[in-house]
Amino acid sequence: MDYLTNLGETFFDWKIIGDVLPSMFAVGLPNTLVLAISSGIIGTMLGMLLALMGISRNPVARWIARGYTDIFRGLPAILTILAISLGFGPVLREFTGITSPYPMGVAALSLISSAYIGEIFRSGIQSVDKGQLEAARALGFGYGPSMRMVVVPQGVRRVLPALMNQFIALIKDSSLVFTIGVTSRERELFQIGQDTAANTGNLSPYVAAAIFYLALTIPLTHLVNWIDARLRTGRAQDRAEKIEPDEAAAVVGKGAHG
Repeated sequence: MDYLTNLGETFFDWKIIGDVLPSMFAVGLPNTLVLAISSGIIGTMLGMLLALMGISRNPVARWIARGYTDIFRGLPAILTILAISLGFGPVLREFTGITSPYPMGVAALSLISSAYIGEIFRSGIQSVDKGQLEAARALGFGYGPSMRMVVVPQGVRRVLPALMNQFIALIKDSSLVFTIGVTSRERELFQIGQDTAANTGNLSPYVAAAIFYLALTIPLTHLVNWIDARLRTGRAQDRAEKIEPDEAAAVVGKGAHG
């Protein structure tokens, strides 16, 4: 019982949790969302470029995309964040005068996410039946317009659940930005929890941060499942709509022969 009491006091001191909640709401939550959303948008744009380079007819473009993806998927995220911040942070300060490491954190998360998103897009685009491209070309579209207006939209639609999962991963990976030493107004949820835990000698602030992360990721996880189920249902309905006319024609044919 003493062990359970000590465990409760260490991780579930509700007074400490209550004291840290305002700063997590006012500072940690907005910064976490800014890091995740901004790096998600930039990573999506870079990822689409990588996907198109990866399926390009140009071997140099394919080689560049493959090398980029292998590097940023192969390195640990925390190592990439430190390398970008320590390597390019001084250059940023020299040319722009910006001393905050925050932009470097966004840049690192964007580069990491783009490598994964690029592979998601590439797999989605390549999963589209080649007949779609051939049909568009037969209608007079060039290769570029056919890809842009026919193939790529279908590929993106197929990988929406995987893209949402990647955004959930970005929310969690934003906690790694604490390693580059952001200012007090730039701290995300984990950094606030860590600082408060160090000041109080209690681990309850980590629990408060965990509650925030769960409040963000669990609804998104269910949204991913809903989107996936919706897309699967839509495909089933599309198939049914294609089958029904054929069945009706067969019935009419049988009636005519009868």
